[in-house]
Parts: sequence; structure tokens; C-alpha cells
Amino acid sequence: MSPVQKYAIGAGIAVLLTLILPLPGWVTLLVILAAIGVPVAGYLMLDPSQRERLKRSRRRGIGH
Repeated sequence: MSPVQKYAIGAGIAVLLTLILPLPGWVTLLVILAAIGVPVAGYLMLDPSQRERLKRSRRRGIGH
């Protein structure tokens, strides 16, 4: 399973939990935005050389 799939599953579980639990609407919205925003912010904090290395490693795949 790729790291992107793991993040998607984790975000989906977080969203489902916040929708199931009786929380105020703004708390649910904050959890959903955090589940999306944290990985994006982490990627944007990388410098260009780190982003390029990450892109190369994703293209290559595991074991190549």
C-alpha cells in the first residue's frame, strides 16, 4: 500500500468519526480541513530539491 493510500484512508476514517460522533459542526469542519491541510503543508515546506527527490522516488516505485 502506498503512502498516499494510507493518508487517504486515515483522512477518511477521521472524517467518518467526526460525522458519526455528536460534535458541533465547526469542530467537524476543522478536523476535515486539518486532515487535508497537514499533508499539503508538509509538502509545501519542502525545498525544491527535496520535492524533486520525492517525485523521483514516487516514479521509480518500490524495489527499483
